[in-house]
Amino acid sequence: MIFNSIAFLIFFVIVFTIYWLTPKKYYTWQNILLLIASYVFYGWWDWRFLFLIAFSTVLDYVVGRQIYNSVSKKKLFLVISLISNLGLLCVFKYFNFFIESWVNLWSLFGFKISISTLNIILPVGISFYTFQTMSYSIDIYRGELKPSNRFIEFATFVSFFPQLVAGPIERASNLLPQLGRERTMSLNRFKDGVFQIIIGFFRKVVVADAIGSLIDGIYNTPEIHNASSIVMAIVLYSFQIYFDFSGYSDIAIGTAKILGFDFKRNFNLPYFSVSITEFWRRWHMSLSTWLRDYLYIPLGGNKKGIKIQYRNLFITMLLGGLWHGSSWNFVIWGAIHGIVLSLEKRFAFIPKKYSIPKNFFIFSLVSLIWVFFRALSFDDSMLIFSKVIKGPYLTPYVGNISNLARVLYGLIIALSFDAYMFKKDIILEEFGAKLTKTSFVLISTFILINIVLFFSSASNFIYFQF
Repeated sequence: MIFNSIAFLIFFVIVFTIYWLTPKKYYTWQNILLLIASYVFYGWWDWRFLFLIAFSTVLDYVVGRQIYNSVSKKKLFLVISLISNLGLLCVFKYFNFFIESWVNLWSLFGFKISISTLNIILPVGISFYTFQTMSYSIDIYRGELKPSNRFIEFATFVSFFPQLVAGPIERASNLLPQLGRERTMSLNRFKDGVFQIIIGFFRKVVVADAIGSLIDGIYNTPEIHNASSIVMAIVLYSFQIYFDFSGYSDIAIGTAKILGFDFKRNFNLPYFSVSITEFWRRWHMSLSTWLRDYLYIPLGGNKKGIKIQYRNLFITMLLGGLWHGSSWNFVIWGAIHGIVLSLEKRFAFIPKKYSIPKNFFIFSLVSLIWVFFRALSFDDSMLIFSKVIKGPYLTPYVGNISNLARVLYGLIIALSFDAYMFKKDIILEEFGAKLTKTSFVLISTFILINIVLFFSSASNFIYFQF
């Protein structure tokens, strides 16, 4: 089940109605409803993968309590949690990648090895809920969190449907306390949540999906397209992945809000950044802070000298790239970001003030690095860069002009809205409550009309593949 589908609309109306008809003092029953709804939501794709979530839930619930209560075996139970969770992730996401890479490595030396790969289906969202449960065990081990003593609350934390398949990666310290108390609703909270939801749908349907229909053919067959078309696709993909992923996060955060929960922000206008360091403080913030707290800092962070800091940045971003997918293109994408982050530290290129030239440079750099993220293979990436470098650019874009017009229409509205929020320093999570009733109705109606006009079919979100 995906957010931009009729099935989800019906599903959520039913869940929302029953949820708020249940008296708030019976929040345990609300949690049970959310748990059942979350399993229905996830099982809509493939019910067999529910066993993986159930296994991770039971494992980390038991292990978390053992870590907290044990004196001499804390580390052993933590290792059990990490090996089990990472083991599942490696088998389902990376097994074939490692096998194929091993075979290709030996083939470079003239050896032909025949090893069968498995026909493994990647469970949707496994990277997200694995990181979520791992952080729970690690926080208990560090003494920063007490384990949950209510299995229903913990199971709901792991599987909570708004953020289950593509984040934000919620910390137990934020979400578990909310599951353990009564939730309330107010007009301002409802306006904030609904407004963020419809903004998310606009970003996904009107902007991201329109861009995808225009540039997917270019990225999938770069050999037949000219340099002008490829440069256009590179720029537009930056906007596609941003509006697609931030749109999902907006719907997730808004949905949680009108159910009485507060999620952490996941995006903060990243393309207004003036350095790669700032970009990663604004892009997919729940992952960035997770990598910082559970990988970069444990490696030593910036406490052991500048060379060790460069190493830690590189390793963190390299593994962050691999987290996104089982392909060398993702590894290269992460490695480049690690190198650039290290260079910024080395030459102190971290401007504090916004300026258009610096912003344009960072956007261009990020867009070029995105090529490795989107291209189907390393060879395609090299072909794309080759065409960008060689040109010529005298040949104009050849394609569907009406599709291009639709893209520009949605993009202008979306970017204007982002620019307004950046200039006014407004947080989207609090935008709806600031509107008068008349403004709220008029703006929401305009957005909804555009969503209906642009909607054609329920397409998956880009980050579902991770």
